Amino acid sequence: MRQQKAEIMLGIGEKHELPTVLLIDDDMVSREVIATVLTLHGHMVHTADNGEAALELLKVAAFTPAVILMDAQLPGLCGIPLIEKIRMYTQAGIYVISGSVPAADLIAAAQGFLLKPFSPTDLQRIIDENAPKLPPPPPAPTLPVIKAETLSQFRQMMPEATVREIYQAVVTDLRKRHAALTVAIASGDSNQISRIGHAIKGGCGMAGALQAAHLGAILEAESDQLDNCAAAVKDLHAAIGKLERMLKTEFPV
Repeated sequence: MRQQKAEIMLGIGEKHELPTVLLIDDDMVSREVIATVLTLHGHMVHTADNGEAALELLKVAAFTPAVILMDAQLPGLCGIPLIEKIRMYTQAGIYVISGSVPAADLIAAAQGFLLKPFSPTDLQRIIDENAPKLPPPPPAPTLPVIKAETLSQFRQMMPEATVREIYQAVVTDLRKRHAALTVAIASGDSNQISRIGHAIKGGCGMAGALQAAHLGAILEAESDQLDNCAAAVKDLHAAIGKLERMLKTEFPV
């Protein structure tokens, strides 16, 4: 009886935002090359050389794969029956890999197909193509530009000119952060988006700038959802404009 084998290749440059991969391939050279390339790119990669070994890894739940790469031709349990068994343990995206185009029904049973040789970019592309479409973020509640209680407290504590300076500083700071967010979204820098969102949420919350603070919270919480962030930044631009109009109304020069 052929011995089942399962291996783990640690992510040398592991990037936690990249999906963990379970690679099932009986060809040692293909398995090692694919695992090495994906590992160096930043994925955490676990490998198995047959279907039964892969199922054992999933049963013990030693890790949680987000992506499963399954060779089209494996010894023993393979093909659609293997996909059906895998589905008993995980909802990870299953992608068939092969040096030639496999049967159409096998491709249809998986999320997609990658032709060997493929690159990490090819893998990311097919993952993105098959990602579920996220619903648009819920509409923001109707919030006042400035919390009336906060504005009243400021006016009781300091002169009108000083209060105006505070809100003018908020507007100036928001314009700088808006520009930085635009750059961060264009480069896909979710960490920077989260940091800026956190700063907006905190600073504007203290100043009672409710709309801007709410949008900062969205940017912090959804920093990896670039479409949602782009919409929030557009709304932030509008919120900044409302703050400026409030300044002219409340503190006429």
